[in-house]
Amino acid sequence: MAVQPQLNIIEQNPIANSLEGFRTSYQSVCRSKRVPCTLDALDQLDLEDVQNLALDLLSALQTLRTSRLLHSAGSGKDLFGDLLRLTSSVYSNNFDLDRIRPLLEAALVDDLNDTLIWDRVYDAVIESTPLPRPIASSSKQTPWRHSTSSFANSSEYRQDVDKILKLELGPLYVGVSRFRETYFGGVAGLEAAANAVFDKCTQDSNPLFRGGWRGWPTDANQDAVLVWFADLSEKLASLGDEHMPIPRRGRRPLAQPNQPIQGSTAERKLDIGFVDNAEASVNSRCHWSQILIPGELKRNPSADVASKAHLDIGRYAREVLTAQDTRRFVLGFTLCGSRMRIWEFDRLGGIASDQFDINQDGLQLVSTVLGFLWMNEEELGFDPTITRREDGQRLVTINRNGLTERLIIDKIMKRASCVAGRATTCWRAHREEDPQATFVIKDSWQYTERDEEGELLRDAADKGVVNVARYYHHETVRVRGEVDDIRSNVRGGMDITQAKHYRSETKANAPRKGYSSSAGLKRASSETDAALPPSKRRSAASLTKAGSGELPNRVHRRVIVRDFGRSIYTASSRSALLAALVGCIEGHESLHTAGLLHRDISINNLMINEDKDNPSWPSFLIDLDLAIREQREGASGAKGKTGTRAFMAIGALLDEQHSFMHDLESFFWVLFWICIHCNGPDESRVVPEFDTWNYISTERLAKEKLGTVAKESIFVKTITDNFTPYYAPLIPLLNKLRKVVFPQDKPCEREDKQLYARMRDILQKGGRTVAAEGGEERGA
Repeated sequence: MAVQPQLNIIEQNPIANSLEGFRTSYQSVCRSKRVPCTLDALDQLDLEDVQNLALDLLSALQTLRTSRLLHSAGSGKDLFGDLLRLTSSVYSNNFDLDRIRPLLEAALVDDLNDTLIWDRVYDAVIESTPLPRPIASSSKQTPWRHSTSSFANSSEYRQDVDKILKLELGPLYVGVSRFRETYFGGVAGLEAAANAVFDKCTQDSNPLFRGGWRGWPTDANQDAVLVWFADLSEKLASLGDEHMPIPRRGRRPLAQPNQPIQGSTAERKLDIGFVDNAEASVNSRCHWSQILIPGELKRNPSADVASKAHLDIGRYAREVLTAQDTRRFVLGFTLCGSRMRIWEFDRLGGIASDQFDINQDGLQLVSTVLGFLWMNEEELGFDPTITRREDGQRLVTINRNGLTERLIIDKIMKRASCVAGRATTCWRAHREEDPQATFVIKDSWQYTERDEEGELLRDAADKGVVNVARYYHHETVRVRGEVDDIRSNVRGGMDITQAKHYRSETKANAPRKGYSSSAGLKRASSETDAALPPSKRRSAASLTKAGSGELPNRVHRRVIVRDFGRSIYTASSRSALLAALVGCIEGHESLHTAGLLHRDISINNLMINEDKDNPSWPSFLIDLDLAIREQREGASGAKGKTGTRAFMAIGALLDEQHSFMHDLESFFWVLFWICIHCNGPDESRVVPEFDTWNYISTERLAKEKLGTVAKESIFVKTITDNFTPYYAPLIPLLNKLRKVVFPQDKPCEREDKQLYARMRDILQKGGRTVAAEGGEERGA
């Protein structure tokens, strides 16, 4: 917010009509593109159009005397200089235009607010000016990619999640050819049944379909459409019963737009969908684990854009994928007015079919509804390699050392909340013939260019690394005899280069600053990451590197380790927490000595084992997804990097080449975060001030972290004000740790292997102190 005397400057130098030229340009562009001249039109304009509009606005602001009177946001002479630098950044094509969108919107509203506009100017110029970097960036560095799975202790408010979900999904391509053939073509008997049922719908004296569907609400009112769609789906299901090759499955349409679906972090509602519950009714309390196909309704056909229907159906897909631990992909649909589109979301993002009008192409609607009702579990996206015994227990079959083993899944331990990304899932399991042999099965979707985690874990085990999850087995998952990757298997080799608004990957993935250095400038509303069609199916090893210019791909991999425990924040006492941190730091040093760098230190990757009957390490590191061999010659070429950003080192946020020093700093942020968000082993909370760390840009987060530790008095006040009562006794320890991790009140500029020992010494002495003082029970 602007403050005095800046407010006086703004009030004495009103903008008045100075932005009319920019506003007229906006109206002209919207008319030329035949889109409504509203704020939402920004999502439907071409990149060049938005860029030119931004330059017009910045030029207009530079002509105002106010820009030369207001102070610079940094160390410059005035705001005019900041605007010049911002203009240069926008003109360079490497600028994230989402950063300037709030300013564009503020300048387009009917009732201009001068103070708000200048506040948005300050926000834009601050976001575009990163901190100086003490260590030069490296071409070997894998670029950052932010996803919704990286949230920590978050309330997941919709406005916050949506911003990151847009980045996670990337551009969305629609009108992908062979879409229906790929996802509906294998449904047994569907084509013949759909034709027969549609014929019945057009017959009789009062047919269901004659130039449109009977009872269709002419104004497309949402509530009326929901009732109509659910009723029509039931009728079509009944008409199709006699044509079903196998008995009808227990699923039905569900319309509950005003009743939250259970099972999500924040309250989420679903317009309509198909549910795995034959008894579900309007008043049923449903869980996201029961939603098979989500649907989104919009009254206006023009809502079929990225900022509206596309984002909504993507949000539902995230909830479904999170709640269903064996789901590989999710099908869904949008209905905007009478125009329908079928969607598929997977670990690369989302793609969609052509749009069709259900009142003009009634047969296609019949085929769609029956397809959703008749698909088997594999066709719906469930993993066919996870099967069930007669007693209902789920199992995974592996081939290890030439022998077949069956692992019984005991429980789910972790499921990442995201659509696109690694989507890590962990299960506790045991050998069928030996219940005492307990393991952790980890499924994830890896970029094909990355080192396999299983290979790294096996390498670590061979070198005698301590306090790191011990290797047992790894494999690439195969479905229908083929490597289970996204491009060839999940998407069936569809050619998305023929989709509407397709952009080559070279342009679509131009570097950007902020949330994702690997994403491109703001795309048109109907684009998405997807796959080039291979001439034939290929093994994971033969897939071309994404770094060569082709679109990215992810492959389904499975790793099995011997060690299991709980996340470190569940430690039974303060001294147990500190001892576990010591053990994990020892594990990291051992891994580093073996030539491996972890690069993803977070509360979920540091484990503690306080069970005397559990033979696992007392504390240990897991998750080498982002680990590298430190002597590698170059970057993996993978299109992005994910991680829990709240724990990333300041330098890592600013794109420095990742070193073991960054990981050691991450240990500091893990302890800092736990002391703020946990009031003992069983109670956690959301703190709004730090919740924003999940959503703000990486440069801004780096500045906030640096500002937190750069001065002792500020740091001590911050932790005194925010530590929970349970962890308040650790305030002196955190300040001691700050002094060694941030000597001279800033991150170390040189690598120092002695930092391992200094951090361990502080944690060990602190553990002995809190143990000696007693009162270790929760809440003491």
